[in-house]
Amino acid sequence: MNKIVVLDGYPANPGDLSWNELKKLGDVTIYETTEKNDIISHIADAAYIFTNKVPIKRETVDACPNLKFIGVLATGYNIIDTEAAKERGIAVANIPSYGTQAVAQYVFALLLEVCHHVGYHSEQVFKRRGADNTQWCFWDYPLTELAGKTMGIIGFGKIGRATAKLAQAFGMNVAAYSRSRTSEGEKIAPYVELDELYQKADVISLHVPLQPETREMINRAAITKMKDGVIIINTARGPIVNEADMTEALNSGKIFYYATDVTSKEPVPDDNPLLKAKNCIITPHIAWASKESRERLLAAACYNLKQFLAGNPVNIVNP
Repeated sequence: MNKIVVLDGYPANPGDLSWNELKKLGDVTIYETTEKNDIISHIADAAYIFTNKVPIKRETVDACPNLKFIGVLATGYNIIDTEAAKERGIAVANIPSYGTQAVAQYVFALLLEVCHHVGYHSEQVFKRRGADNTQWCFWDYPLTELAGKTMGIIGFGKIGRATAKLAQAFGMNVAAYSRSRTSEGEKIAPYVELDELYQKADVISLHVPLQPETREMINRAAITKMKDGVIIINTARGPIVNEADMTEALNSGKIFYYATDVTSKEPVPDDNPLLKAKNCIITPHIAWASKESRERLLAAACYNLKQFLAGNPVNIVNP
């Protein structure tokens, strides 16, 4: 029987979903998490494995002779040494597009929190602030309307385009930047050069993958070109932003707010400068994690393996 191992099942399925479809494909062992020193022992004799955040490096590939298939329970696959896997004839499959709507929605969860601080103001009411005050209407942060403002979207793939549609529904103007322009994108919003986006945008939403050319692309030089008081939303990858430069810009007031679901190192270490920045929201990498999104994720993971076993591999990132 096919031996299948899930190295870290908890992020995708903390208990509210079912693994039954995967179990139909073989003998399945599911670990909630796997520590670095246990990776090889957990998959030593497995032919098919899945990982969400556990890295699969060359030494792991070399130590697991039965390995035929690595399924990534995510879209990004930078945690896998795809070249080492390719040399061994091991297929690596990812899951594109499962979280498009969830991430686009989360962009606005972050942005609306910046605009209204709903949670904070609710907390003040529960603390009975203003209960005996004739000035029953109060707020401690500027309240901001989005209509008429410009959202600059850097990276205009599926998530970027979904975010643009939501922005337009709020009455925002949209300017898009992408290294590759598509007719589908042109139907949604105008493409502009990056410097023009920086100059126009009241809000910038990041949707580029982490690659050498995008690493720390939001740095001091880029920030200097932006409008004073810009809001930046990051649901892409933490290392896209130089966090020291971001902290400097937040503390000086050049950037009004940075709301991010990702950081350069995760979980956030104590020495991350953003922890001492003004006007910064950090959430623990959950933009993708709606129940509906995770249901699609598990279904796609099972489909990837099922198609591979049938000799019709799909979503292979190292052909």
